[in-house]
Amino acid sequence: MTAAARKPLAVALMGPTASGKTAAALEIASRIPSEIISVDSALVYRGMDIGTAKPTPAERAQAPHHLIDILDPLDAYSVMQFRHDALKLVAEIQARGKLPLLVGGTMLYFKGLRDGLDELPQADPEIRAALDAEEVQLGTPAMHARLAKVDPATAARLKPNDSQRIQRALEIHLLTGQPMSALLAQAPKPALPFDLLPLALEPSDRSVLHQRIADRFHAMLKDGGLIDEVETLRRRGDLHLGLPSMRCVGYRQTWEYLDGLYGMAELREKGIAATRQLAKRQITWLRSMPDRHVIDCLVPDAPQAILALIAQRQNG
Repeated sequence: MTAAARKPLAVALMGPTASGKTAAALEIASRIPSEIISVDSALVYRGMDIGTAKPTPAERAQAPHHLIDILDPLDAYSVMQFRHDALKLVAEIQARGKLPLLVGGTMLYFKGLRDGLDELPQADPEIRAALDAEEVQLGTPAMHARLAKVDPATAARLKPNDSQRIQRALEIHLLTGQPMSALLAQAPKPALPFDLLPLALEPSDRSVLHQRIADRFHAMLKDGGLIDEVETLRRRGDLHLGLPSMRCVGYRQTWEYLDGLYGMAELREKGIAATRQLAKRQITWLRSMPDRHVIDCLVPDAPQAILALIAQRQNG
């Protein structure tokens, strides 16, 4: 492809929690004029800084950051909203002659950006109400079993307690008469208006990542930082554990600790375990992307490897 015909480049820097994405992105931005677009469903919320490991003001001063602190914790942010915002930001950053760095660990956002959003039917209030009533009567596992009969492919990828997604899949089947998995398979994938280079920071030794996760959660709890943060959010009076913001890893566990459900030792244990599970899910997502370039996040020259891959793509 000639230089004139080549699409402008954007970089997706993905990885599990505690893999060093922020530090790597800032190192890249110090070498290449760049702006960072956060791909993180927790960093969008204001007042949630410690538990999300949000880049510090000093770090954010090193390069422009986007999609951080854009929502109140009472609000929700969808994949559709992210895709709209990210496409707009990439175009604006490229128009300024800089490299867009899409950095984060919310793999569903990366997937929505790359693959587009599927045209599925809108929610139907009457069907939703009927499904709600049925779930109250039968329980979520029974709804999952029902889904397995009409859409085994979707049921296989959902946990038996994932009430929201199970209901949505059942609703789509009732509305269309077709399994959601079949509708998704038929949907055309839109082409991005830019060349996206997918880079993945992944650990060569999972135990080292686990230790990083433990160390970081201990640091979040140091001097009561995370507990104070969640107490401040609770004092507002309008937040609860049903909100996406309060279901973020670390926040749910701290909220339950403040409810007196368990003590400090168990909070540490549950917070670390939940973060490890998040990292495991993120790595599973990454491994489903065969075209990604893997960089070992445990080696000190990871940013140099990333810069080399960017230069290779730019010169290719």
